[in-house]
Amino acid sequence: MEGAVIKRVGSCLALLLTMAPLIAQWLNYPTPGIPRTADGKPDLSAPTPKTADGKPDLTGIWTLTKNEGGISQLKPSEIKPWALKLVGEREEALNKDSPGAHCLPKGPVPPSLAKIVQTPALIVMLREGEEFNYRQIFLDGRELPKDPNPAWMGYSVGRWEGDTLVVESTGYNDRTWLDLDGHPHTESLRITERFHRADFGHITVDATYIDPGAYEKPWTAKDEFQYRPDTELLEYVCAENEKDSIHLVGKKSDDTKNAVKVAPEILSKYEGTYELQNPQGGPATEFTIALEDGELTVSIRGGLRRPMTALSDTTFAANGTHLKFDKNDKGEITKLTIQVAEGDLSAVRKK
Repeated sequence: MEGAVIKRVGSCLALLLTMAPLIAQWLNYPTPGIPRTADGKPDLSAPTPKTADGKPDLTGIWTLTKNEGGISQLKPSEIKPWALKLVGEREEALNKDSPGAHCLPKGPVPPSLAKIVQTPALIVMLREGEEFNYRQIFLDGRELPKDPNPAWMGYSVGRWEGDTLVVESTGYNDRTWLDLDGHPHTESLRITERFHRADFGHITVDATYIDPGAYEKPWTAKDEFQYRPDTELLEYVCAENEKDSIHLVGKKSDDTKNAVKVAPEILSKYEGTYELQNPQGGPATEFTIALEDGELTVSIRGGLRRPMTALSDTTFAANGTHLKFDKNDKGEITKLTIQVAEGDLSAVRKK
């Protein structure tokens, strides 16, 4: 691999590996009772299932397919100076102190894969790929605690407004991050989520975040999830045989020092959408490459656009992860190779 920085899962872009979780603990066991098309495939456009009391039933295994908005909507002036300074320090350190890099819970970050178990009084979310892997949403009418003991996953209560589940959460400790870019939060963080299952195969979550201790105004985010049939979660223990932490070295400036200038006419050839297939058969992850003000940016699943630092005509760095554009025999750009310590990943360019 190019450059002195060791690429690792702890870096911002490399964490996309969680989009292809190791699932299917029970092989070849079709999910019973779900709608299917004539050829036996799950019918994701079928009507939303209902519980006995007529509420939408959110039960199932769900994969994150798209996330929009988020804290990137805020201007630097809308972020408290201490929080903005901390983001810069974490970015320079390539996020080596992120909770996920040290097998700690990720807190309010949306899960890449989750199993929802719904009862009339309680919803439980089991999250694969996290050390502390469950969340409880109480539907029994209780209020949020007035003076909670700060917790990694916070405290959540929910209520139904028609076919939408509204969840209020608070009581988070301040050790988790709000995103992969290292935005912090205080114990004053409060989140309101609105879950809507439009049909059998899709859930949309619209969330509003408020944290006056770190930010001058609220911000919103929208996450989309797709149903994952015919599979189950796989046991995951992050700290078991953990060997990544010793490789959390280097700084963002290491790549900046090696930056080169690439002509806009070359950069424009890389624009487009590249698909990274999920080996387990789930939704592909899309990388969108765009040319903005003479520089390339990359976004994942339609999320935040991150700048790419040119290390050569074909290799770029984004938050410590190296990405390389590959050509075929005709000189056409055909794929994007994401270089990480665990092995290269190939995203094929869409026509």
